Amino acid sequence: MAEMTIRPAGRADIDLVHHELMDVISTSPFYSERFKAHEKGRLDKVYLQNLLAMDPWHIMIMCADGVPGGAMVSGPEFGAVFRYWSWVFPSHRQTKLGMFGMRAFDQHWDNNRFHKAFTFVRPDNEVARMLLRRYGYRETALLEQHIFGEDYLLIEKFYTKAEDGYDSGVNVGRLGRLRNSIRGLVGG
Repeated sequence: MAEMTIRPAGRADIDLVHHELMDVISTSPFYSERFKAHEKGRLDKVYLQNLLAMDPWHIMIMCADGVPGGAMVSGPEFGAVFRYWSWVFPSHRQTKLGMFGMRAFDQHWDNNRFHKAFTFVRPDNEVARMLLRRYGYRETALLEQHIFGEDYLLIEKFYTKAEDGYDSGVNVGRLGRLRNSIRGLVGG
């Protein structure tokens, strides 16, 4: 059995995560072509780098025997952590990385700075719904015609918020972009 670990992404992981993310978006049977185009445009390498600048744990890398085999991309939204995408790479689909990643995500973010984790799931994505329910998430609402005219389920899990304050979101501003540029030049 493979040893499963989780780690925050680093700058060297951006190309791999971006490539695998574009693949999972393109090949998902649950989303419209309009939604796929939107997600691929929004979640570009700059967006991923901005997530790293806020907190490298917003891109979690799931590994089996030290080899990256999946990722979870999240971001702060109004004091909660939004699970943008969680997936296992095609090379590791026969492992238990998905289940491992679900536990690791919650263990990392609970008792921290967020009051809950949430995500949107298409109602016909039974596998994602089952996995989320298994790990304590609940389907809170059916959001009719919510994203590009399609229905989505709001699924959430409440956390214990242990830190004061709230994250403001993904916009790192001019200073954040400058800091990212300098890090890129010096390899940081």
